[in-house]
Amino acid sequence: MLLAVSSCLLGNNVRYDGSNQMNKFVLKTLSKYAEFVHFCPEHLAMGTPRETIRIINDKNKLELKTVFSKEDVTSKVIQSSKDEIQKLKQEPICGIILKSKSPSCGLGSTKYYENGMPQGKKDGVFAAMCKEQFPYLPIEEEARLNDAWLRENFIMQIFAYSEIQNLSNNISKFKHLVDFHTSYKYLLHSKNEVLYRDLGNIVANHDKKSLKEVMAEYKELFIKTIATKSKISKTVNVLEHMAGFFKKELTSKEKLELKELISQYKEKIIPLITVIALIKLLSVKYDKEFLLKQKFLQPYPDELALRSDIKSGK
Repeated sequence: MLLAVSSCLLGNNVRYDGSNQMNKFVLKTLSKYAEFVHFCPEHLAMGTPRETIRIINDKNKLELKTVFSKEDVTSKVIQSSKDEIQKLKQEPICGIILKSKSPSCGLGSTKYYENGMPQGKKDGVFAAMCKEQFPYLPIEEEARLNDAWLRENFIMQIFAYSEIQNLSNNISKFKHLVDFHTSYKYLLHSKNEVLYRDLGNIVANHDKKSLKEVMAEYKELFIKTIATKSKISKTVNVLEHMAGFFKKELTSKEKLELKELISQYKEKIIPLITVIALIKLLSVKYDKEFLLKQKFLQPYPDELALRSDIKSGK
């Protein structure tokens, strides 16, 4: 899996003062599962060290200017941002992690100024281009990944994005798509049930399209579907559907335990992983192979432990 990451977050000394903003989650955790391609539009445009820059609202026109010399560097940074975008388009990236608050890379966290005073926050120049050029690619900034819910959704999304890329590049039979869609049934349900059914119609291929056409159509909608943030209410619905697989086998005690755990998750008393662990245990005990193959139960490596935090659900 390949991720595009702001260069300073990878420990490269490209900030305005020649320092970096090395991010431990990226370098210590994600590096176990992904390789990185880096970018820094400001370094590319102005070198390092350099004057700090700000987004200025001048007569309803947004410009980038250096703080002290007031040099207009708008065209430079726009061009370097375009160059970095073109570089990323040549790579099979599965997600982008941006530097927060940066005039180029901030994702809704960049201050803009008018008459020397901050007026609000918006996307940085490069971040805005990323959203436009990669509309359904997983994109986050490192500060937002401190939020357990946003982190869990982002990681789930990049792993799913990587898997659909691999399927698209290697598929040779319709069965491969059917198996993939089946394994993602409940994860897609937890995102958007309507789009899940639309994906099912694509797989059914009533119009007898070629495998290449069906795969392209499926991939586009799949990426859109997994971009939807998970919600506790939808997740509870999926858990209840899964519980229905055991209605004939469970003892009264097991039924009560599972029901109580789902209820406690709904009330934010316990984390999702507690319910998942019981469903996995029951699936093994009662030989529910269909459930054990569901990506919903393990959308990414267990070692990441993202569902262990109560705050990972909203």
